[in-house]
Amino acid sequence: MPHLVLEHSAELDGDVISATCKALFKAACANPVFTNIASVKLRSVPCHNVHMGTSPETFAHLTVWMLAGRDEDEKKALSGALLDVMTKHLPDVGALTVDPRDMDTKTYAKRVI
Repeated sequence: MPHLVLEHSAELDGDVISATCKALFKAACANPVFTNIASVKLRSVPCHNVHMGTSPETFAHLTVWMLAGRDEDEKKALSGALLDVMTKHLPDVGALTVDPRDMDTKTYAKRVI
């Protein structure tokens, strides 16, 4: 835990998304909200058939799933830091967003080899 899921317009796929993911992973691991960097996971999901009101009609949205327990200020600082990374690496993308989400510690299940 945590899981960072970067959904993005499919046409952004490639070297730009790869570099963005590496930078987001590094920033997440360096953030004091996450104390066990071995548990940080990041994946990207290209989205086809995107329709939106921005020009250009492109987006990148990062959902940060983490176990409950962080306060609002910690989440706000985390989302701001990650949005800064996205802004640096994706300056021409129409919409960039970050959404930190809590997972229920009582129901989350995990298996690791």
